[in-house]
Amino acid sequence: MATNKVIAICRSGGEFLTNKDDGSLSYSGSGDAFAIDIDQNTSMSDFKTELAEYFGFGVETMSLKYFLPGNKKTLITISKDKDFMRMVKFSSDAGTVEVFVMPQEAAAVNVSNMPASRSSRTTASEGVVPAAGDDVVDEDMTNDFQIDLAMPDESPLPCNFVLVDQKHHTAIQQWENVITGVDQRFNSFIEFRDALHKYSVAHGFAYKYKKNDSHRVSVKCKAQGCPWRITAARLSTTQLICIKKMNPRHTCERAVIKPGYRATRGWVRTILKEKLKAFPDYKPKDIAEDIKREYGIQLNYSQAWRAKEVAREQLQGSYKEAYSQLPLLCEKIKETNPGSIATFMTKEDSSFHRLFISFYASISGFKQGSRPLLFLDNAILNSKYQGVMLIATASDAEDGVFPVAFAIVDAETEENWLWFLEQLKSALSESRRITFVADFQNGLKNAIPQVFEDAHHAYCLRQLAEKMNTDLKGQFSHEARRYMLNDFYSVAYATTPEGYYSALESIKNISPDAYTWVMESEPHNWANALFQGERYNQMYSTFGQDFYNWVSEAHEFPITQMIDEFRAKMMQSIYTRQVQSRDWVTTLTPSNEEKLQKEIGLAQTLQVSPPEGSLFQVNGGDSSNIVDIDQCDCDCKLWRLTGLPCSHAVAVIMCIEKSPYEYCSRYLTVESHRLMYAESIQPVPNMDRMMLEEPVEGLVAVTPPPTRRTPGRPKMKRVEPLDMIKRQLQCSKCKGLGHNKKTCKAE
Repeated sequence: MATNKVIAICRSGGEFLTNKDDGSLSYSGSGDAFAIDIDQNTSMSDFKTELAEYFGFGVETMSLKYFLPGNKKTLITISKDKDFMRMVKFSSDAGTVEVFVMPQEAAAVNVSNMPASRSSRTTASEGVVPAAGDDVVDEDMTNDFQIDLAMPDESPLPCNFVLVDQKHHTAIQQWENVITGVDQRFNSFIEFRDALHKYSVAHGFAYKYKKNDSHRVSVKCKAQGCPWRITAARLSTTQLICIKKMNPRHTCERAVIKPGYRATRGWVRTILKEKLKAFPDYKPKDIAEDIKREYGIQLNYSQAWRAKEVAREQLQGSYKEAYSQLPLLCEKIKETNPGSIATFMTKEDSSFHRLFISFYASISGFKQGSRPLLFLDNAILNSKYQGVMLIATASDAEDGVFPVAFAIVDAETEENWLWFLEQLKSALSESRRITFVADFQNGLKNAIPQVFEDAHHAYCLRQLAEKMNTDLKGQFSHEARRYMLNDFYSVAYATTPEGYYSALESIKNISPDAYTWVMESEPHNWANALFQGERYNQMYSTFGQDFYNWVSEAHEFPITQMIDEFRAKMMQSIYTRQVQSRDWVTTLTPSNEEKLQKEIGLAQTLQVSPPEGSLFQVNGGDSSNIVDIDQCDCDCKLWRLTGLPCSHAVAVIMCIEKSPYEYCSRYLTVESHRLMYAESIQPVPNMDRMMLEEPVEGLVAVTPPPTRRTPGRPKMKRVEPLDMIKRQLQCSKCKGLGHNKKTCKAE
């Protein structure tokens, strides 16, 4: 699939203004504007060079910032290639992004706000920056200072903090106007306290609470006799919090203290929360680098990882509520995308069990333009409540991924696969005989024929090869296993019985045990020469890497947000391919047109003998092949395997003065491709807004499943590449495997 273009609207010469009501930012001033097309292949250095030439800034002294999508309170600084790639990625759905360009010396004073992060924990009872007279860490010690993330958020002053030198001061100055004065409103006391926290950091003073409850928060400067005060209270008849009183004047000697902050886990959590909303896969290594660069704090890897976990737990307060919104989400999907299937099941205690979704655009596209070929696979969800996603995808004429349906279940079991396939069958109402490319384990071997009685089940070749490699690993040397796997692939891909048996004989010559393993693995379900279905030479159920990338990007979101991310990706993918196919003028899609032209070229050198009925003998080089023109078959089997006439068939077709296009599978044409993407997926009402709505009467109440992610860093399963088999230890004395000469027990 082509890389999505994003239009970067680059602006300079204006300034950021803060809305006193909600703290959001707006960019004001005439200035200059410049539009540039960017994508994932654009480098940050090229981008900055082009901007420098247009605006007249130095490449090294230029500061770039952009808003997070849908969040005018959060500005993100672009300082390295990874930041730039994130911006492109998160702007791909919208198609445009505003980039604000300014010289670095102006950036600090130009940006007047940063987001007030939400938190579900009580804020410390005192401020976060030491006032005059408190202990100050010697500046020479700051470079080696390591913060203690294990200390509680509520520890009183004096406490651990770090001074920030001038080069890190920019990030903190962005918080100077996070509190603007009387009548400023916040969504909650949590948001107000976090804003107060940042405000005190930026202005270099400590504070303490005079009153701090669910109705009113009153705070004063900690310095003796200083008149600075602020009071916020709940706005009558609403959930909003409003600043009622504020004396912004300080008489304390806060100015002599360098900007700094208490380096606790709670502080780092506050910093990370907004970034994690936009970048849930934010890596601990990147966190540590960004915190050091922006704030001068040195974190080691484990501290950064723990801080991320704490921040994520704060954000995941909405995970539980997301399950309660599943019934409403399913109704909204069916309402906005008529003909779609969105259904779920709960257990007896109303806890979530499983969910199935198939959009009408996917159902229609599969029935109208897709080959009767489906790939079944799963993806593990490493979210708070874990789970597994079951996926059914198809391939378009260009072998692009076309998601047909997906489900979220508690585990990959035969029962869940049965349920998924039953929902899939009901959604598709398909009369064609479908070929499934899928694993033969985890219940699929039994589930597929139970639901789709006349379907063909092609075993996934990679999973077979992995099982063969595992089962025979201890018996053979590295070289022997490598040869066996190569011969195994030859057995699978052979198109004729002769090639199939020849490759089998090669395995038998290496090991009779390996030969027995292959024969017992039901080759009629995976070998091209024996398989009765039509799988168009697609050998792996892991077809569709794009979809798995979507899962990896969104699997840690709350369930409703995760589903909407998939919907948005699918919607964008369908639209992109609709646009791509508008310019195609050939009968076949571009890649298939190229393949057919290659076969036409090869056919020029072949000789066709007089026919016997519908059978033609084609001679060329050292081979002779029989083509049955009525059955669309050649004994090389490539025509039946791919859907395109092979060179032997093309020679016959040209001999009888017909067009090769008449003998191509209709599923490889531009017409079928366009039919597949004819319908669009429509947006679903904003998930965040749905979370605020009152539950609809009559809908089932859903609670989270009992399974939760275990504490600690998730264990990642490493899959051994089949083409890079690890060499086993081999004894030079007895030639045995698994030990060396020193530990050999042979006499």
